[in-house]
Order: sequence, then structure tokens, then C-alpha cells
Amino acid sequence: MFQKLIDWSCQEFSYLPWRKNRSLYGTLVSEIMLQQTTVSTVINHFERFLNEYPTPKDVASASEEELLISWKGLGYYRRARNLQKACRTITNKYGGEIPLDFDKLIQIDGIGIYTANALIAIGANKRALAVDANLERVLARLNGIEIEKGLKLQKEILQKFKDDRICSEMNQFGAREYNEALMDLGRNYCQARKAHCDLCPLSSICVAFNEKKVEQIPNIVKKKAEFFELEVLRIILKKDDKYLSYKKNESEWLSGQYEVPTFVISCEDDSFKQYPKIDGDFSFLPEIKTSITKYKIRNKVLWVNETEIKKLGLKLSDFTFTDKNLSTASMKSINL
Repeated sequence: MFQKLIDWSCQEFSYLPWRKNRSLYGTLVSEIMLQQTTVSTVINHFERFLNEYPTPKDVASASEEELLISWKGLGYYRRARNLQKACRTITNKYGGEIPLDFDKLIQIDGIGIYTANALIAIGANKRALAVDANLERVLARLNGIEIEKGLKLQKEILQKFKDDRICSEMNQFGAREYNEALMDLGRNYCQARKAHCDLCPLSSICVAFNEKKVEQIPNIVKKKAEFFELEVLRIILKKDDKYLSYKKNESEWLSGQYEVPTFVISCEDDSFKQYPKIDGDFSFLPEIKTSITKYKIRNKVLWVNETEIKKLGLKLSDFTFTDKNLSTASMKSINL
């Protein structure tokens, strides 16, 4: 059964660029890119990124602005910063060579338990279990582990693995192919909202399937979703094909990127402090809709000239003109 799973995985997904010409560094880049981003999106960026930054030293020596520009299209820019932190430690402390000791790996800024295990299992093909969302779900169902999804379940799976109570097949097939096959299974057949058990090569030994508990495992505790309506004003001033903007700081969304001057018109969240308030009736302006974290945003867009900027109480000296590394919401506003 596991041989059938491994064969299917190798046959169907060997084309993935990070599974060709493997290296520890390539594994590090791909695993950080794949966090919270779909495979299809990462495919379009992975090889280009490696061409721009072929070694950890290249990432370490890049400016944050350069790196964020190269990361554009992948979203969740904090991951790019984590990659750079990791590469700087790898360069400065380990001479550019990624260590394969778990305890050393998790001491590197930007590398957590999952990435450390992925480097060992997938990058080096040594015994480890890289428990991402797919492995968490597949192994919970396969072994009938009815623990609440999340950190508790991940810890239980890793402990059972450490105690040799699950995943004994890894010794036969190797850590790399075993981990990747289970990831592929979770991504394609053993999905969160719909499990295609009729297509799964492991269904006959799956506890959840045989006990008709597939929909109950993993145990997902539903939390009430809370969203706030946010209305902002985006101000667009163009000069020499560049746009008036400011660089976001570490305490703000999308830190390190540039954003056009932005003001809060109204917000349901009284504690919201990302942008300053502005008074006035802007209902007549065109708008686009975006969202981030728990906010659904209506972006009102106002094009102005330099005279009108001053009437709004803004000083040009507080901003810069750029066409690089502008936030997605800023670009959408400009395009509108």
C-alpha cells in the first residue's frame, strides 16, 4: 500500500522544481515559500528566486527592500524576513553551510520546528517528520488520533513518531519520499473539507475511514470568525511616473513596503491604529475592496495634485516618490 502511495507521488509530482536538483538551501527556500502559499503560486517564483539568490550568502547580503521586491507575488512578507534572518545566521555562524542537527537548526532565527524537520527529512533524507497541515491531517486520520487540531495534535504526532508508535514505514521507503508522499496525499486526496477516500491508496488501513470518522478527524474546534469593516482613503499623487508614498515600519502591516498616503474614514474596531483618521464625506469616490487579517477594507481612491496635497494638510517632505515595492492595495488603487 505504501509502495503504491510512494510510486504515485514520485510519478505525479517529480516535476516540482524544488524536487529537482535538490539542495539543503533549495529546500529551505521552498519550505518557507510554501508556508501559507499554494504550490501553484510557488512554482511561478521558486526558480527565479534561486537564480537571483543562489546561496544563503546572497540572501544575507541583500537589502531588505531588494529581497521584498524579489518576494513580491508570494505574499506574507514576514516569511522573506525570516528567510533572511536564517541565511544571515547560516552565513555568519556556519560559513554558509546549513547544519543538520535539529537543536542547532531551531536556534537559528527564522527556522522553527517544522522547517527544521523538513530540512532534515526532505533536504537531507534523514529520519524526521515534517508535520505541516497536510501531514497533521493525514496522520491523524490514518492513526485515529482524535485530538484537537493544532499544536496539541502536532505534539502528539511527533511524540508518537519519536516513540516509534507511528510511521514505521519510513524506515523502508526513506524519510524524503515518505514525507513528500504524505504531503501529496493530504494536498490532493485527504483534503480538509473533502476526503477522496475512494482514490486513497491507504484507505484500507486508515482508522478514520474504517471507523467512519473521516469528517471528525482531526478534531476541529470551530471559533467564531470576527471581521471588522474598515473604510480608508488612499491618496494618489503621481510625479515622473512615480507615486507619493511612505515606507511602512516594523509595527505596521506590510513593514518594509511602500504605501500611498492612507487615512481611516471609519472602522468598526475602536482599537485600530494602523492609519490616522480623516474627517469628510468621501462616499462619492471610486473604491476597491481588499482584506487583511480580520479587516474587510473599502478603499476610497482620491487622485490629487501638489496644491491639493497641501490643502489636505500633508507635507511632501514627509513622503517620497517611488514606483518600487508598493503594497498590493496601493497598486490596486493606482490602477483604479
